[in-house]
Amino acid sequence: MQLVTPAIGLVFWMGLTFSILLFILRKFAWKPILNSISEREETIHNALTQAEQAKAEMARLQGENEQLLAQARSERDAMLKEAREIREKIIGEAKITAEDEAKKLIARANDEISKQKHAAMDELKKEVANFSIQIAEKLVSDKLENNEAQQKLIAHHLTDLTQKATA
Repeated sequence: MQLVTPAIGLVFWMGLTFSILLFILRKFAWKPILNSISEREETIHNALTQAEQAKAEMARLQGENEQLLAQARSERDAMLKEAREIREKIIGEAKITAEDEAKKLIARANDEISKQKHAAMDELKKEVANFSIQIAEKLVSDKLENNEAQQKLIAHHLTDLTQKATA
């Protein structure tokens, strides 16, 4: 194999063309390309920063949300506890009121029973007295015909009365 040596003129013109192309690229294309790469890098950096800020904001909001939920739960528990206490208080007051009313009703019933009992006893005494008077009338009318029996009856009643009076 033989090595081919390039011609010096060709190398010269290739070097000159490359240098001109390199100069034109550096003058007109290199800065815009670097600027767009720099802008792209800055945009990506800003996007990452915003993403991290959004992530931090989400974490903060999630913490606030959990705190609000915990506060709402504690308020709910407090309200339920207060409602239970109110319910028990109302039930207790209702029991006390019912017991007081029952006691009043029982007292009124006892008073009424006592009044009815006294009235019945008075009526019974009147009936017994009437019967006694009727019996006494019959006995006296029978005994009045007999003077000696009348004297015995009076003596007997006088001794009963004196014994009752001394006792």
